[in-house]
Amino acid sequence: MVHQYKNNGYNIVLDVNSGAIHVVDDVSYDVIALYEDHTPEEIVAELSGKYSEAEVKEACEEVASLAEDGELFTKDEYENYIMDFKKRPTVVKALCLHIAHDCNLACRYCFAEEGEYHGHRELMSYEVGKKALDFLIENSGSRRNLEVDFFGGEPLMNWQVVKDLVKYGREQEKLHDKKFRFTLTTNGVLLNDEVMEFANKEMGNVVLSIDGRKEVHDHMRPFRNGKGSYDMIVPKFQQFAESRNQDKYYVRGTFTHYNLDFADDVLHLADLGFKQISVEPVVAEDSEEYALREEDLPKLFEEYDKLAAEMVERKKAGKDFNFFHFMIDLEGGPCVAKRLSGCGSGTEYLAVTPWGDFYPCHQFVGNEEFLMGNVWDGVKRTDIRDEFKCCNVYAKEKCRKCFAKFYCSGGCAANSYHFHGHINDAYDIGCELQKKRIECAIMIKAAEAEMEVEG
Repeated sequence: MVHQYKNNGYNIVLDVNSGAIHVVDDVSYDVIALYEDHTPEEIVAELSGKYSEAEVKEACEEVASLAEDGELFTKDEYENYIMDFKKRPTVVKALCLHIAHDCNLACRYCFAEEGEYHGHRELMSYEVGKKALDFLIENSGSRRNLEVDFFGGEPLMNWQVVKDLVKYGREQEKLHDKKFRFTLTTNGVLLNDEVMEFANKEMGNVVLSIDGRKEVHDHMRPFRNGKGSYDMIVPKFQQFAESRNQDKYYVRGTFTHYNLDFADDVLHLADLGFKQISVEPVVAEDSEEYALREEDLPKLFEEYDKLAAEMVERKKAGKDFNFFHFMIDLEGGPCVAKRLSGCGSGTEYLAVTPWGDFYPCHQFVGNEEFLMGNVWDGVKRTDIRDEFKCCNVYAKEKCRKCFAKFYCSGGCAANSYHFHGHINDAYDIGCELQKKRIECAIMIKAAEAEMEVEG
C-alpha cells in the first residue's frame, strides 16, 4: 500500500507496510501514482503531454529499483502475525488512579461530568490506592518498569494521598525490583511551590490543562461560579514548566467548534514560553454545541497545515517547540504489538475508581458493562480483557486499508464505543484529523531533513 500527498510544497510518498518515506519530484510522483496498474510504456504514453519520454523512463527505472529494494509497494507482513498476537499473554504495566472524583472547575466538555464520572463525588483513600499498587506489582510479571498516573477530577484535591502513595510505591520498588514512573494531570488551581517541588522530584511527567488564548480557555474551563481560570493558572504553569527545564511536561488543551482556529491557541501557548504542547480535538456527540462536525474538517485541515508550516519557520529561527500530535518517529517507532493494538487499554492498562473498581480506561469509568473487577478480587471479567486484546487494526474494517493504521494503531476504543456501540470501529472525525496530523508530521520531518542538508 502506498499513500501519496502534497503538503506545503513537498511531494511525499509513504510506503505503508515498510514505513519508507520518499520526498520526490513531480515526475516521480505522477509515475508512482500509475506504476502498479500500468506498464512503463503505458505510463510514458499517459504522461507524454506533461513530461519528456526520457524523464518518465528514468523515473520508472528509479521506482522499479525502490520496489525491488523493499521501499515501495511492499506487502503486508503483519496480518498473519495477528493470530499469534491475539493469543499472547499480557501483563498489567500501567494504572490510571482516579485519585479524586471531584473537581474545582466546571469544564463544559468534561467527559467526567465535572469530575463525578456519572456517579458521586469521592476521594480515593490511601488503602484503596495501596491495594491498587499491590495489584499492579503482583500482575506485572517480569516487567520491571511500571507506570501510575494520578488522575481526576482534580488530583490535587487529594494531594496528601498522592504523596503517601508515591512514598509507598518507592518502598515497594526495593522489595520487588520494580521501578515506578508516576505522572500527574492537573488543572493548576491548587498548584503551589510545595506541589511543584514534590512533582519535580517524583513525577516522570506532568500534564497541565489549558486550552490556549484567554477567551477560549475561560469560556470552556470556568470555575463553578462562571469565572474563568486562565489568569490564575498561567503564571503557575509558566513557573512549573521552567522549573522542569521545559521538559517532561505538557500543557494540554482541547479545541472545540468554538475555536476552529485552534492553531492560534497552540501558537499562543508557544508565545507564553511553553515548549511541550498538546492541543487535541474535543470528542462529543453532535447534540453538543461545542462538538466538531464533518463540515468543520476543511477548516481544521487548513489549521493543521498552517501550524505545521509555522513550526518549520520557527525551527529555522531557533524558536521551535514540540506539538504532541506532530511528534513522529520514522526510524524506530513503536514495536509491532503497539502498532497493531495501540494503548493497551483493558489489557496492559486499567483505570481504578476511588472505591477500587477496575475499568478498561478512564473513558469507560461509570459504564457498568465494562466493570472488570476491583483491587481486592483482581480482574474477574476476563471476557472484557479478551475483547480488548483482540481490538487491533485488522479487527477494524475501516483500518485495514488506511495508510495511518501503523501510526494511530486503530484509534481510541472508547471513542469507537461511544459513537458506534462497540470497540472495533473507529470515530470518523477523529480518523480524518489523525490522518491529517500524520501527513503534517511527516512533512515537518522532510523539512527538517532539508534544513540539515542545507546546513
